[in-house]
Amino acid sequence: MGVPSFYRWLTRKYETIVVDAKEEKGECVDSSLPNPNGMEFDNLYLDMNGIIHPCFHPEDNADVLIGAPKTFDQVFTNIFGYIDRLFNIVRPRRLLYLAIDGVAPRAKMNQQRTRRFRNAKDAEQIEKEEERLRRQFMLDGKQLLPKQETELADSNIITPGTEFMFKLSKELQGYIQLRMKNDPGWKDVKVLLSDSSVPGEGEHKIFSFIRLQRTFTEYDPNTQHCVYGLKCKEIYALLTMLYCVFICSKQFLHLWILREYLKLDMEINDPPEKFQPDFERLVDDFIFICFFSGNDFLPHMPTLYIHEGCIDLLMHVYKKEFKVFGGYLVDMQRANDKKSGYIKLKRVEKFILLVGNYEENIFRKRADQRGRMLRKILKEYEDSRFDDENQDVGTSELHLSTLRISGNFSEDLHTSANGVNDPELILRNTKELKDKLREYIWKAADSFQNGGLGSDKVKLNLPGYRDRYYMEKFELTSTVDIEQIRRSVVEKYTEGLCWVTLYYFAGVPSWTWYYPYHYGPFASDMKGLSQVKLHFQKGLPFKPFEQLMGVFPPRSAHALPIPYQKLMKDEDSSIIDFYQTGQDFQIDVDGTRHTWQGICKLPFIEESRLLAETRKLECELQADEVIRNSEGLDMLFLGRTSSEIICDRQNVDSNEHFHERNIDAKLSHGLNGSVLLKEENVADKLSLYDNDILCVFYKLPPHRMHYPRKLEGVVVPEETITEADVHETQLWHENQGHRPSPRNQNPHRQWKTNKNVTDSTPAGAVIVKGAGLGWGSGRGKAIAAESARPSGAPGKMEKMTPNSNFCWNSLTGHNRPHNFNSPLQQHNEKWRPSFGRGTQVTETYKPYQPQVNKVQLARGETRIAEKLSFNQQDTRYARQARNLSRGETQEPYHHANDNVWRATSFGRGEAQAAWTSSSNERANSNVWRSTGSARWETQAAWTSSSNEQANSNVWQARQSGIGEGKAAMTSTSNQSTNNNTWGSMKSGRGHWRGESRAR
Repeated sequence: MGVPSFYRWLTRKYETIVVDAKEEKGECVDSSLPNPNGMEFDNLYLDMNGIIHPCFHPEDNADVLIGAPKTFDQVFTNIFGYIDRLFNIVRPRRLLYLAIDGVAPRAKMNQQRTRRFRNAKDAEQIEKEEERLRRQFMLDGKQLLPKQETELADSNIITPGTEFMFKLSKELQGYIQLRMKNDPGWKDVKVLLSDSSVPGEGEHKIFSFIRLQRTFTEYDPNTQHCVYGLKCKEIYALLTMLYCVFICSKQFLHLWILREYLKLDMEINDPPEKFQPDFERLVDDFIFICFFSGNDFLPHMPTLYIHEGCIDLLMHVYKKEFKVFGGYLVDMQRANDKKSGYIKLKRVEKFILLVGNYEENIFRKRADQRGRMLRKILKEYEDSRFDDENQDVGTSELHLSTLRISGNFSEDLHTSANGVNDPELILRNTKELKDKLREYIWKAADSFQNGGLGSDKVKLNLPGYRDRYYMEKFELTSTVDIEQIRRSVVEKYTEGLCWVTLYYFAGVPSWTWYYPYHYGPFASDMKGLSQVKLHFQKGLPFKPFEQLMGVFPPRSAHALPIPYQKLMKDEDSSIIDFYQTGQDFQIDVDGTRHTWQGICKLPFIEESRLLAETRKLECELQADEVIRNSEGLDMLFLGRTSSEIICDRQNVDSNEHFHERNIDAKLSHGLNGSVLLKEENVADKLSLYDNDILCVFYKLPPHRMHYPRKLEGVVVPEETITEADVHETQLWHENQGHRPSPRNQNPHRQWKTNKNVTDSTPAGAVIVKGAGLGWGSGRGKAIAAESARPSGAPGKMEKMTPNSNFCWNSLTGHNRPHNFNSPLQQHNEKWRPSFGRGTQVTETYKPYQPQVNKVQLARGETRIAEKLSFNQQDTRYARQARNLSRGETQEPYHHANDNVWRATSFGRGEAQAAWTSSSNERANSNVWRSTGSARWETQAAWTSSSNEQANSNVWQARQSGIGEGKAAMTSTSNQSTNNNTWGSMKSGRGHWRGESRAR
């Protein structure tokens, strides 16, 4: 599955490494024509699991209602279309390599087992909820599309050894031959297919192929490679190769530009004495330290998470303390060293312990965020209780009216059910059910949404957290055992770091090694690393059915041969304990909010017991099952014009079944290896395609040592990145927001609606720094005393959609929900400033010197009303304290020239701000912004200073003379006795309601 946050972090920090891919539209695209992206590629590599999954269950997309595949054949058709689309974008000229995940190393199987058991558990809960919703809809008289039978009910069948994967390989073989015969863009391209019968993860098959080809003199060092995948792990290995482009989500990521960034950003300013700079080793070190941020083979350290800016911290410590720990951490030119000379464990120990010095600050920041979140949840809960107790008549009438409409609607549905069905109505009902089901899934994964506040037994922010962590997570009964378990955890984690390093740089060091714990150590616990003795036994990969037995839950047993199913289900099975956990296994969500962040505490498979039982059953397999359980070879497809690359001379390794012949690397543009010719198979496959396509088994050359260095003769691209393009990033635990942001932002990434933006910031302006997009964007911090207007998009507004629920509050840096039900709107349209959210916002107003007066309210809270230092007349002072239903007050500030109304609520520690342009705005362009909701939100409104119409009147609360403590204010122009406006503000369900009275 890769590292989910790594790609996001990378593209935010180094902005220019990605460009959008151009794609020609149309049914018949001629891929033999020049590439519309302005660059030509030699080889295209597809990590096929990044294609199979989206084509298998596109229902993960909220827009998909019908048309989702129900059969294997429909999935295969989707996959073929996906490959066609990528091929037309990239347009390789020499080689297309399709790599499907085969049997994985044991270190990866533990993660696969966890994920598949969790999927099965989630699927069972979702099925129960869907049945409940269908019964409810039936009682309400709402017709739905029937629940259809499908071959795709269990996504776990996307695993080597299943019938689905076996059929997919056969279909891909036919698809490749068809394209090579009929598509001009495919005609001269060699195609390699490595299906699920070939051991290894898809991306690592690709790495092994490229690394091995680079070791031969016939290899062209300027070969342009393009790799497609969704796992992002590919970036680690591809960084060591110059001419590589990674494509993900219709974006090209240029790795040579990333290398330019790293050359500047990882520059060592204070190196040790006699230090010899080597940029390639610097790149290797960057890849290595990223392994601490997370990978598929080791659990997270409690200290380091990418969304908390851990890679920025690792880079910061690396650059700052390089002289302290003594030099480069790894030397991958010594990857074959039997004494593990490829990793400097003493330096690694010093480095990670220096990172551990930041642990307590990180834990305090994390606890502070959690505390703020819990307080917010409690406030929401209190507000919801208050709102439930204060339903007014209007709301009740609206609710009853809705019920009456629902009743009539149900009668119509009954009529339709007895007469002619309404397809559109049924589709709407089915979409409603899917939306409710999706909401259930979201809430079920969120412990806060379920009414709980989560648990935090370890309390990392308090003294003694280390002992509590090991006692709780490793289920120890005595503190005496803590040191022993800590040493064991550190030893195995160190082994894991070395295993992962070799895996990415040189290939699988051991098929049988795995990390034997569910949890990782603290960074500050990584002591004694140089004492660890490293030795990996290569071993052999599992057979496909053995892997299925190791990773499948009982719910997926249907995908196994019948004899193997009994091992999972029969009570008298000798390995039933591997599967008895069923759906009741423990997920440790302590200290987390979402269930997917929890740790599945499944028992580890005992390899010796598993293999002893499965190998007894191999004699009971059917002929097709024997093939599915066998290790396969890559397949090479050649057109008639390319078949000349096969040498006529037979190799000495040939046998009675296959004739092995070498490939002429000069004629094949550097493709080294050999092919196995089996005449009867070849004849059988060619008969369908008039002998125009040759399909043969392909063997990689024998293993050779690969050095991750630039090859002789390579043409290095001209450097385009300068020091001005590299921005310092504030460390997460030092930042007041949720996510660290660059201190010197590149404006072209911030203001996409304004082409004339500059880097300049007005003197005295406040800079509010957000933390990104979505729910995790968090709070920013005002760093100066004056508020400011968005410099990048002055006066620019954009229309909000019903899903655009968040607006940016410039004074507090909050992403606040927008209340679309507020009466302060124009023509029922929703508008917001187009600069969006989560970005650097600069705003500017004229400075003033406030005078402070304190008003004591009935709820015992002190509110502050400020008055401006100019135009001072008592009748124009902007004093107002509004006592809301929740004991909150808001204060308006009035600027005579700009009419800036700001409302600040101190009762809950929240503030709202609003602004608009200063003149010549029509009523229809007035910016009304309302921040709040029916439960926990407050609202602020503002408008321009002239040309106001009835529907844009500002409701103002004035002193009513009955002791309510309200101040009066009015604008400075266009006033007459007849147009004075009296307003009253009140929060019924979080909305402002006003009444206009003639004076």
